Amino acid sequence: MQSTAPGRHGWVMVFVGFSLSAMSFGGLGTVGVFLKPLIAEFGWSRGETSLGFSIAALSAAAFGILWGFFADRQPTRRFLLMAAGALAIALLLLSQVTVYWHYLLAYFLFGAFGHAAVAATVWANIGEWFAQNKGLALGIGLAGSAIGQAVVPFSARLLITAHGWQTAYLVLGLIYLVLGLAIAALTRDPPAKSARLAARVGRVPDRGAWSLGSAKATVAWFAGAVIFCCSCMSVAIVHIVPALSDNGFKPEIAASVLTTVMLAGAIGRLCSGKLCDIIGPLRTYAMMSLGQTCLVIWFPHMASLTGIYVLAAVFGFFFSGVMSSMIICVNYMVPAAVAARSWAIVSLFAWIGMGLGSYMGGALFDMTGGYTWSFAFAAIMGCGNLAVLLAYHFNGGRREPVLA
Repeated sequence: MQSTAPGRHGWVMVFVGFSLSAMSFGGLGTVGVFLKPLIAEFGWSRGETSLGFSIAALSAAAFGILWGFFADRQPTRRFLLMAAGALAIALLLLSQVTVYWHYLLAYFLFGAFGHAAVAATVWANIGEWFAQNKGLALGIGLAGSAIGQAVVPFSARLLITAHGWQTAYLVLGLIYLVLGLAIAALTRDPPAKSARLAARVGRVPDRGAWSLGSAKATVAWFAGAVIFCCSCMSVAIVHIVPALSDNGFKPEIAASVLTTVMLAGAIGRLCSGKLCDIIGPLRTYAMMSLGQTCLVIWFPHMASLTGIYVLAAVFGFFFSGVMSSMIICVNYMVPAAVAARSWAIVSLFAWIGMGLGSYMGGALFDMTGGYTWSFAFAAIMGCGNLAVLLAYHFNGGRREPVLA
């Protein structure tokens, strides 16, 4: 059982999760701001260039399963040190890209060994440190990804303007290398997990060691739901910047709109985390998904700069609330002993959705010459998410969460 007080290191792990998710999601968020400079340099299409995000997403999905299953049975620190190194090396490799397959390979490394290892391990670690205010602690940690998506792409845009895309990737890679390894080294497992690991030393694994047990049904439902909500959000994440620049806004202004989305998202993640503790994670997830779905379709149709910033702020609040509440749902509703592998499996389908949305946003632009149908596709996928959550509610989703 978890203790009721997380102790000082529980909050250190919140900091670790906040920081590494900021770096990981921030790096992914730069795909949109590097998109046009890379197209200008190499002549790739928007669909081809957007595929970098899709490769990172799909590789994170596949390898997250592996890291999640191992993370329930191994110390978390080794996975986060690996992740910090992979994120940095991928960005350094991107600074030296000369051909298309190098570009895809670098994003594969970023997703498979970097982002996957962060996302599949750190949230289970934080969740087990806290018995009370679990949602708030996870919400604070998850806010880091929104801050990263705000700060890193905007900083990358400034670096591109001043020094070019290669130097921008190089500077980011060096910063990630130094900060990432230092932060990952702070990782410690919660006492309950340390006890489980100690008890397994010298013991032959039982045949059911890799089973999800009673968590199977919950994992299956959320795996289905996240495909849709992540397809919805990834269209906006990857294509807001090029969509606005197509409408005549300067690249720095377009990047600042994405920054607004992510800064508002930090508030959304904090609020949704606390709301999960108050009204329950499933209700919070559905409410945030409804807001995201209703708002995403309007981005190609906004001509006023003030209106765009308002839309970006409100959308950012709801989109980030979706991100937090879907992770918190899984963390609340499965036993701690299988939390990492449960989220890793759900994350597989989340990243399939992210990759699908990113690619379809670019492909529909290539087919139609505009972004109207890209963002309409996003709204349709959001409706699919709400349908799955409603079905889950009427098929047993009202049961009490698992807290230990």
